[in-house]
Amino acid sequence: MAKCAVCGKGVHFGNNVSHSHRRSNHIWKSNIRKVKVNDNGTHIRKYVCTACLRSGKVERA
Repeated sequence: MAKCAVCGKGVHFGNNVSHSHRRSNHIWKSNIRKVKVNDNGTHIRKYVCTACLRSGKVERA
């Protein structure tokens, strides 16, 4: 579910690095919103990241 329907952006994996340089796993989730989208004249709910919403790649219904 946590994946953009337009650009495919999803979760990112990496490491938290402490001051003593010990590493632990960390997951960064993308800012995904469920919005109504105008898709060829029909209104469909899709999961879209906020970067696509701001840039105008998606026409909201």
